Amino acid sequence: MKRILFSSGLLAILAACSTVPTDTGVPGAGEPGAAAPNIAEQPLTVPTLESMRDTPPRGLSGKFQQASWTALPGWRGDDLDHVWKAFINNCKGLMRPVSGSLAMQARATPRAWQPVCAAAQQSGLSADAAGETVRRFLEQHLQPWRLLDAAGKPAQNTVTGYYEPLVRASRKREGAYQWPLYSAPDDLLTIDLGTVYPELAGKRVRGKLAGKRVVPYDTRAEIAAAPDRQPPVIVWVDDPVEAFFLQIQGSGRAQLPDGGTIRLAYADHNGRPYQSIGQWLAQKGEITLAQASMQNIKSWAKNNPARVQEMLNANPAMVFFSEEAIRDPELGPRGAYGIPLIGQRAVAVDTTFVPLGAPLYLSTTYPASSQPLARLVFAQDTGAAIKGAARTDFYWGFGDEAGAMAGRMKQRGEMWVLWPKQAGAPSAR
Repeated sequence: MKRILFSSGLLAILAACSTVPTDTGVPGAGEPGAAAPNIAEQPLTVPTLESMRDTPPRGLSGKFQQASWTALPGWRGDDLDHVWKAFINNCKGLMRPVSGSLAMQARATPRAWQPVCAAAQQSGLSADAAGETVRRFLEQHLQPWRLLDAAGKPAQNTVTGYYEPLVRASRKREGAYQWPLYSAPDDLLTIDLGTVYPELAGKRVRGKLAGKRVVPYDTRAEIAAAPDRQPPVIVWVDDPVEAFFLQIQGSGRAQLPDGGTIRLAYADHNGRPYQSIGQWLAQKGEITLAQASMQNIKSWAKNNPARVQEMLNANPAMVFFSEEAIRDPELGPRGAYGIPLIGQRAVAVDTTFVPLGAPLYLSTTYPASSQPLARLVFAQDTGAAIKGAARTDFYWGFGDEAGAMAGRMKQRGEMWVLWPKQAGAPSAR
């Protein structure tokens, strides 16, 4: 689930104004616009240690302190009845051979995880294995390591939330369905700067050819103003603000008039910097920043239909999608690690401190409350706003309820990395 500039609480998204000159992450499906098989639909294959390439581990900026399972707040209370599917899917990601941009990410060392994933494969546990059985397996094979800050103290940082939205859409432009969601255009170029400058490995820029020159790709306003050369439309949505927020989240589901539902997965983007429409409305004196909620923006759009496109054009960034079938409703879009996210069991992290693919134990609180929220999660996503030790974006899942939780979440939290016992302290490739 690729959130180029948008990984923070919903109110922060609405009010923030940020720019990123290059893309330093990877979309969930791998390379931009590439069609990759859904790893959750593949069997778990664990190679032998002898057959695995021995790559030197790469150090992390994070410091770690060995801890006991009893030191994890609320560990015995975490309901693990439906976690085994997520753990096995994560092992599928850990054991796969990876090339391209994902190989350049700080990800969990496959050799360190081979014994654990082999034990999981041989355990005979089913996807709905009992929670206590899963807990015993984890405690037998993994060691908690508390993430520390630069001063050697337990790292605490902001925990925000994100989700997979639902929009109503049609394959035809008719009636209320007037707002397009596009697939990636054929003339969009993605240039990997690392192929020319190794120190820029993993960073990419977008553009298009103008004669023999590469120029920035069209802005949102330029795409809207040129109907004769717009990208192919996947669906037309009945609400412009809902369509806009689906782009902010980077992926979502579309319910069609016949009752069917498809997933709109992140495919690529136009490389333009994100600008907040909430901030634009505030600058125009239409609302205050404090009023920049999704509901108030939708109300403004309803009362000012002739200015909706003007509002949308304030954000030059445009996200493009690919269509995917939904075979397992429990599974969300694929994160930056290429693994389908499972609600309340996946997070986005800063891979400078935590390697992708690592199981984590997160201790925080529920949105706008002091009620503890402590559970096993998996580091399967990234985001441009997710920077720093213990900085986390919590994936709430699909739908309006998940969206309401994500939109209000801006808590403090800390984490423990759960690492193979025999592998020593956490490391990355």
